[in-house]
Amino acid sequence: MSWQQHTITLNPRPRGFHLITRDILEQIPELADYRVGLLHLFIQHTSASLALNENADPDVRGDLERHFNVMVPENAPHYEHVMEGPDDMPAHIKSVLIGPTLSLPVRDGRLALGTWQGIYLCEHRDSGGARRVVATLQGERA
Repeated sequence: MSWQQHTITLNPRPRGFHLITRDILEQIPELADYRVGLLHLFIQHTSASLALNENADPDVRGDLERHFNVMVPENAPHYEHVMEGPDDMPAHIKSVLIGPTLSLPVRDGRLALGTWQGIYLCEHRDSGGARRVVATLQGERA
């Protein structure tokens, strides 16, 4: 069993759902050496999350952003945590709903994703800044 770990820094992105599969894979070249295993991704932030979803039609990402903004609105009268701006508390709630981690299967040097699946950075702040993702790869090398 072999283990690798990297901290990947993602460039700042505006609020929304962003396809980052390529950004992740470019930072883990040794993935190609693994016959079977798991890639675990953990985002080190409380106002962004990770998800796996549609990788082809960008309308899906836009629809997700619009739906989450309706489901978790800014300036709700019951929010007490408001000192960091109107997008902050909704960002924390969205992060809890989606989650900070993904565990993805590795097969023959590649992620064993479905045809239409891609990794999303779900940025819940208007200006969240750079985001850090800890990528832990474990498995059997080829």
